[in-house]
Parts: sequence; structure tokens; C-alpha cells
Amino acid sequence: MSTFSTASPRRPVRRELLDGPIAATLLRKTLPVIGGMIAMMSFNLVDTWFISRLGTEPLAAVSFTFPVVFTVISLAIGLGIGTSAVVARQLGRGEFDTVRRRATDAALLALGVGLIMTLLGLTTLEPLFRLLGADDILMPHIRDYMGVWYFGAAVVIIPRVLNSLLRAHGNTATQGLMMALAAVSNVLLDWLLIFGAGPLPAMGVSGAALATVLSWGLMAVALVFQRELRGLFDLAGLTRHGLLESWRELGRIAGPAALTSVFTPLAMGLLTRIVAGHGHDAVAGFGVGTRLEAFAQIAVLGLSMTLSPLISQNAGAGQYARVRRAIFGCFAFVLAWQLLVWGLLQALAPWLVDAYAEREAVGEVLRHFLWLVPLGLGAQGVVILSISSCNALHRPARAMRLSVVRLFVLSVPLAWLGGRLADTTGVFVGMLTANLLTALVAWWQIRVVLARYR
Repeated sequence: MSTFSTASPRRPVRRELLDGPIAATLLRKTLPVIGGMIAMMSFNLVDTWFISRLGTEPLAAVSFTFPVVFTVISLAIGLGIGTSAVVARQLGRGEFDTVRRRATDAALLALGVGLIMTLLGLTTLEPLFRLLGADDILMPHIRDYMGVWYFGAAVVIIPRVLNSLLRAHGNTATQGLMMALAAVSNVLLDWLLIFGAGPLPAMGVSGAALATVLSWGLMAVALVFQRELRGLFDLAGLTRHGLLESWRELGRIAGPAALTSVFTPLAMGLLTRIVAGHGHDAVAGFGVGTRLEAFAQIAVLGLSMTLSPLISQNAGAGQYARVRRAIFGCFAFVLAWQLLVWGLLQALAPWLVDAYAEREAVGEVLRHFLWLVPLGLGAQGVVILSISSCNALHRPARAMRLSVVRLFVLSVPLAWLGGRLADTTGVFVGMLTANLLTALVAWWQIRVVLARYR
């Protein structure tokens, strides 16, 4: 079978997501995404390591910027989810002229949002970080970092939208390559700009911010000139009415998706506060556990990014039986996969505790975390894939409600109750119970949504 449709010779579209074997196609599309995600994780770790060499105050100052930076990134994630869902569905319908219109308007929206973030960020920089608790010692470092970072807000947002356009077409290899390119560039630029080399002066935290902006900017430029994307942009047909129509359609999914992205760190902050009530050792063990948990979930997160365009394209083509097979097949896979991951974590637990816990009390908390919380990661994967599927089926409000139920109706209250009854072990039991209960709700909700397409 041909990789591309020949229905319109001017606008070929990849057919793998519509015709290819579901499991093999998702595996082939997910692996590059996982590689890119690992590269992005290293991006943040490298930044933190280099900045830590500057001293405690610069490191603390940059730590203050994380909530603000993540808020902007959440907007970008939401725009990417909305763009992928809209474009992939229209590809499935064969509406190639509309695809070009939406792709162009999505890129312009990303640029506009980036410029607004720059303006708002620079005008509110000091009052905002004072509100967050920054003092006179840290504020100069924050100004040095965010004064540069805000200028590059657009180039942090645009690549995420452009990558979502590629995913909507079934091209994940380019995304993985671009993310790796940005990560490698960041390592080199961090070293050159933070500490200086030859004629380049040492810029400190300003250099770290500039390295981030230049790395993402390099990715944005490379994506704009990528052949497949270049053929999607159509500024000649730009009209005010068409632009507003595109932005409304994109916003219906992007807005709730962005809020959903913000909910996760907010809930994690509340959970950390609950754990903090049990002492510093508890926070240390919990902090290590959550970082290990992030790596343990990487396959599920990568799959959620590739499942979405497959669902949207097939829904657009009216192939709902294929949509059902994809969703429930992925549910079964993540339940089995995460059980294997849990088993691996148990085998590695003694080594992990020795490596990360200097004190016995911290090790005890970490051991309980690794035994209990990862046991629910399969169920959490079902929830993550359900949220992604709802967005792909243009049900963003349902996706947001699922996230609210998991995080704020179940996880935070059950963790608090567990902590009151059984110390940190009770907190972890509460988190596990919340994931199991939400998975049942998510499974039921997906069945309700898909029943409408019989």
C-alpha cells in the first residue's frame, strides 16, 4: 500500500494513520517521540546543573521562575493539542485546503501568543515575582534570567505548534530529531554563554536564558524550513474572517487543554504541601520518587502524543471501529507495560534507595513510595490516554473534567486523608487509590463518548 494518498496530487498526505496496522504504526511513531522527550528532560537537567555551578542564590532565583515558565509552556502545549486535533481530523476528511488554512493560522496564533507573553512578562516581571516571594537578594538574578527569557517566549511556543502539525500528519521522526537538536545546542550554548569562552564574556544566569532561547529559536527556524511544513503555510489566502474562524476552532480545544496542563503542577504542589507536614525527610523521599515516576511514565506520555492524531484522522474519515480498537488496545498495553515497569522498579529499589537516600528515614519513605505509587501508573496511563483521546475526538471539556476528578476530587483529598490516618504511607495509598478509581471513570467516559459514533 502506498504511503501517500494520491487523491490530490498537489497535497499528498501520509496514509499510515488511516490504513497501517495500529500497533505497529503507533510503535513506529512513538519511539522518536520518546527519544525527543528524553532529550528534553536532559535539557532541563543540564540547565540546572550549569546554573548550580554559579552558586545557591542564582539556582534559587531560577527555581522561582519554574512556575511562570511552565505556565507559558502549558499555553504552548494547549495550542499544540488543539492544532493537532483540528488538523488531523481535517486530514482524515480530505479537506486539504482547510488544513493549510488552519496550519497557517495556528502558526500565527502561536506567534501572537508569544508576543503577548513577552509584553505581559516584561511589564509585570518584578511585581509578579515579588508576589511569588522573591526577595531583594534573588530579584537581580530573576531579572537577569527572565528579562532575556521573556523576549524569547514566541520561539518557545512556536516549535510546539509546528511539531503538532507534523504529528497530525503522522511525522514524528522530525519532531524527535528537532528536540534532540535543541537539547544538544543547549548544552553547548550553556557552557559558552554562562561561563564565557574566548571572546565571549561570562553572562551567568542571563547566559542560561539566552542559551534556552537560542536553542528553541534554532528549532523554530529549522522547522519553518522543513519541506513538509513549508508546503502547509499559505499567507496569500489570509483573511480576517478566516483567521478568527480558525482561532475559535483551535481555541475550543486549546483553552481547556492548556488549563489541564496547568492542573498537574498545581496538584503536585498541593501534594508536596501535604507530604511536607510529615517532615523534611518525607519531602526528600517524595521528591526523589516523583522524579523516578516521571521517567517510569515516559512511554505512556509518548504514546498519548501519537495516539491523538491517529484517533483524529480516523474519526475524520469515519473509521470509528478503528478508533475503538486503537484506544482500548492502548489501554490494555499500558496496563501490562506499567505492571512490568513496577516490577522493574521493585528489582531496582534497593539500589535506588542507596543511590538517592543519604538518611535512613528518607530511604524508608522512598521504599514505600516505590512499592505503592508506581502500582497505579497503569491506571494513571489509562486516564492520560483517555484525556488525550477526548481531546482528539473534540471533547475537551470532558478531558478537563477527567483531569479535575483525578487531581482535585480524588488525589489531593485521598492523599490528605491517608496522611492523617497512616503518615506518608497513607499519602501514597491515597494516590494509588485515586489513580485506580479515576481509571474506572475514564474507561466508562470513553465508552460513553464512543457510543455516540456507532
